[in-house]
Amino acid sequence: MADPALDLSFAPVDNSAPRHLSAAQVAFYNREGFVGPLNVFTPAEVDANRAYFDGLLAQVGERGAYAINCYQARCEGIWDLCNEPRILDYVEDLIGPNIICWASHVLCKLPHDEKAVPWHQDASYWSLSPARTVTVWLAIDDADEENAAMQFIPRTHTLGHLEWETSNRPFALHQEIVGADRLGDPVSNNLKAGQISLHADMLAHGSRPNMSDRRRCGLTLRYCPPEVRIVDAKWERGVEAIICRGGDPTGLWKHHERPVGDDVSPENGPRNIGGN
Repeated sequence: MADPALDLSFAPVDNSAPRHLSAAQVAFYNREGFVGPLNVFTPAEVDANRAYFDGLLAQVGERGAYAINCYQARCEGIWDLCNEPRILDYVEDLIGPNIICWASHVLCKLPHDEKAVPWHQDASYWSLSPARTVTVWLAIDDADEENAAMQFIPRTHTLGHLEWETSNRPFALHQEIVGADRLGDPVSNNLKAGQISLHADMLAHGSRPNMSDRRRCGLTLRYCPPEVRIVDAKWERGVEAIICRGGDPTGLWKHHERPVGDDVSPENGPRNIGGN
């Protein structure tokens, strides 16, 4: 279970004048724990994004479709997406003008992938306090019920840290919330390629095996305000953060400049953190 010293409470967004989300969307995020779909990329940009990630996945090869985890400071294309102004505009309305991207993960469910992502809360995996990370899920491919789009259980982000056990089925992540079927009806996070959703780090979510003939590839980007701190020294050594907008008045986060090229080699890889 998570360290009891961690603050895993949800703090509602207090923003009376959002610039890119509507006031209704901010209220929806506070109430339900997520918001989307939100349009970001044009059709031409969608094609370019897909070609880029196809290339990265080809480099990874047999290491698998979940292996590009926390390479945001090693791959120039992922660094650029972390800093995409149209994404940051939405994030700023939820966490404020100082924005840290501390993790990313390419999540590529191939056709007939039997692995599920059990119901979990992201912050349960992390050595961060307080729990104020907003996750952006960028659709590289269309994602829907057929090809195992991520699912949310609305309003669970306000329930605190939920009890979990190790899953006994094929999984991409091991934590599985106990009694998730009693927490409410799930909703499917259907996105067209180029759209994003945003969800709170305490929201229960997961995804089913992809039994379709279609791939479901997405990129998660984890953003927090600089007041969030890493509480485990070992964890801190593995986080390669980017100060994407504003600054870090706390001095807690080391900024990584844009890399040259795309290095997804395992020997230079950062630590693995989370998934959807």
